[in-house]
Order: sequence, then structure tokens, then C-alpha cells
Amino acid sequence: MMNGFRGLEEALQQPEPAAALSPQLSTPPFDQDVETARRIVDLIFGPPGSRPFAVRYWNGWDDGAGDSVRFTMVVRTPGALRRVLLPPSELAMIEAFLDDSLDVEGEMMAAGQLADSLQNGLRSPAAIVEVARLVAQLPRDPVPRTTGAKRRLSHMLLPHTKKADERSVRFHYDVGNDFYRLWLDRRMQYSCAYFPTGAESLDDAQTAKLEHICRKLRLQPGERLLDVGCGWGGLLHYAGTRYGVEGVGITLSEEQAKVARKRLAAAGLGERCRIEVRDYRDMHALGGFDKAVSIGMREHVGASRLEGYFSAVSSQLRPGGLFLDHGIARGGMAETRGVRAWAARRVWRRDEFIRRYVFPGGELVPVGRLATVGERAGLEVRDIENLREHYTRTLQCWVERLEAQHREIVSLVGERTYRVWRLYVAGAALGFASGSTTLIQTLYAKPHAGGRVDLPPTREDLYRS
Repeated sequence: MMNGFRGLEEALQQPEPAAALSPQLSTPPFDQDVETARRIVDLIFGPPGSRPFAVRYWNGWDDGAGDSVRFTMVVRTPGALRRVLLPPSELAMIEAFLDDSLDVEGEMMAAGQLADSLQNGLRSPAAIVEVARLVAQLPRDPVPRTTGAKRRLSHMLLPHTKKADERSVRFHYDVGNDFYRLWLDRRMQYSCAYFPTGAESLDDAQTAKLEHICRKLRLQPGERLLDVGCGWGGLLHYAGTRYGVEGVGITLSEEQAKVARKRLAAAGLGERCRIEVRDYRDMHALGGFDKAVSIGMREHVGASRLEGYFSAVSSQLRPGGLFLDHGIARGGMAETRGVRAWAARRVWRRDEFIRRYVFPGGELVPVGRLATVGERAGLEVRDIENLREHYTRTLQCWVERLEAQHREIVSLVGERTYRVWRLYVAGAALGFASGSTTLIQTLYAKPHAGGRVDLPPTREDLYRS
């Protein structure tokens, strides 16, 4: 190794012929469209050196490269900025990334702030006018815009009918079990993990989440547990083997049900726990339950259907039963009204990416709405825990694992689907870090006649080793 370095030193000390030096000293040829694009980027994001990222253009010109930048935005075509800025929208920027007209090299979570930076850079009328003038000088992208039909579902379905919800769930999960297996933990938990110390691995944190939920439900051997939206059966497997419960899990995804059934059968739980492909509105035939749980499902029910959802769960619980709802809610930072809210929804098209490409029909409501609707269904709120920081850490782990499995994922589902999930997970992490979204665990009780609830007077038992 040292001999190799000495040879390199000797070579560097020798004079280079002029022909060999010229390629290193050359700069990209002048391109008027690049110069126009550079002016646009500087107007919106600030000049090189003042922004935390570099920009590389289609002719090889690199602005702001250095050790301090966290990522590089790659503008691959002259028409990419025109697509994004006429008119400016979050969705247009994301679709340019999905089509590889724009790319990101480096930290995806840092790049997730580009859309907000773009919106902030276009707040003043003067900036908008000048940017529009320059953008009009750029050519149209010669590459036809793709519609992403293979990974897109019309969000103009009837709102949260059984058929629409089934299509939405299958659109999201039927991308394939092998895809999710590449970047989730060994139990395939596609929801917020629980990091009691912050030092846990993702596998350990997901196990800790399951234990935390089982303790909150105060599960006992022989009790019947209903899992609404059971995913790949991880909770039923854990509760059946560790707590000795009987259980029924329901999902709308045939792909998830196949994995869950195999998992339960392999653990010898086939007689005590089963999985059904069933809508939550059709649970009346399942019989009564002592406890119920729903992890990451309620946010896909739809705001207008929440009362029916809570009522359906409540109807399956025996008096004295407990229900733990674990799901995403809209954080206080997301509350906007008036013109700003209208512009974010109609002009900027915020959240349109998720509705079109990730999970059609998903809707978030504030925490207070959840408590109100649950209690209207006869369920008393007994405990609320905010796990926002835990979900931020979970999503960071998922981004790292997605990126580490890039080649395998692309070989399985293609580059475009990989980009959808990489962007979605990184953007979600930013949402939880900022407080615009949050993760709430709410424990409800269905009181006995007279109001009695079978819970201990404190939370001490949850943390007893």
C-alpha cells in the first residue's frame, strides 16, 4: 500500500503534457439555459454558499459543491425547472423527481425541505414576477411527462366506500411482501416503533412497541383480542405467544393475510388466532371481544367515517373491555385556515403526492376530534400518549434501510417505486420532526353498567420489569 502511495507521489512530481491537462482545466461549455436556470435557483433559494445544498446542471456545471453541503440537487433537463415552476407546486416538484428530471444525491431528509424552501422563496410578488419571467425563457421538457399509472390510483373514488377502501389498501400493500420485507424490521411492523432509551435497534424498538401495547391493554391468558387492520400479523403473533390470548385479525390486503396466516400457523397459533380479509364495517359476525387494538389503520378510515369506525369497534367489545388506538393525527403546527389553507390545498397542492402515489383516501384529524368521536361511541378516554419523536426515529431508520437496499428494491419494483417510497418516508420524518403530524396512542374503556372500569389506579404496572 505504501509503495503505491510513493508511486503516486512520483507521478505527481512529473510535469504533465499540455494535452493531458486540458480536460482537467476545461469548464462546461456555455449554455444560456443553464445561466437562466442558475439565476432562477439563486432567486428562490439564495446564491451558492448561502444554501445547505449544491446544484448540478445538465451540462455538468456545479454550483456550491463542498464539504458543508448536505445534498446535491441534480437538474437533468432544461425543462425541469419549467415543469416545477409553471405553475409552482409541491406535486410538480415531486413528479419531476419521480421522473428523474430532478434528482437528489446525499441526505434525502434534508432534501425533503426543498418544497418548503421553494414555497418560501416565492412569497413576495416581485420574486414571483421575476422568476416567472425567467422561467418562460426555458424550453419545455422534450420528454413527455409520465403519468405513473402503474403506481397511481385515482383519488376521485367515492369517498371511503367499502370498494374504494379495498382498492386503496391493496394499491398500497400489494406492491409486494418482498418489497416491505427488505426494509422493515424482522416482524414487518409498518408503524411507529417505541424507543424507551433511544439506543434500541429498529428490531428491538418494534418489539418494545408490541410489549407496550399489550401492557396497556392489560392482556390476560384466554382473553379474546380483536386486531383491526392487523397488517402482517405481528401483534397477534406476539400477543398469542407471550400473553396466551385468542385473537382475530382483519385486513383488506390478501397479500398481508397470506403472510400473517403462515406466521401464526408456524408458531402453533392456528387454533387460537386467525386472520380474515374483512372490512371493519363487517365485524358483527366475529363475536364479542375482551380487548381490541388498531395500529396504523384509523387514519385511513376517513374523517367522515370516524364515528362509524369507533362504533363498530365499540360494538365488538364486552362491557369492561379496552381498546387501544395507535395512529397518526394532525399536529397543532398543521392548523391553517383562510387563504393560506386554500392556497396550500388548491395551488400548492400539498399532500397531493400521498393521495395520488402512496395511500389514496388517507385523512388526518386533530387529537381532540379523536377523543370526542370515541366517547360518542360509548368509549371513555383513559390514557393518551404522544409518541411523535418515536415515529421520527422510526422513519429515519426506514430511510436508511431503504437507501441501503436500493439495488434490491429497484430489481424488485423498479426505480420509480423506490423513489416514491424514499421520498414518502423522508417527507413523513420531516412532518413528525416539525410537529405538523404526530403519533397518538389512545386507550379507551367500555365501562360496565354504573361506570366501573377495570383498570389500575396508576400507570406503574406499564413500566414494571
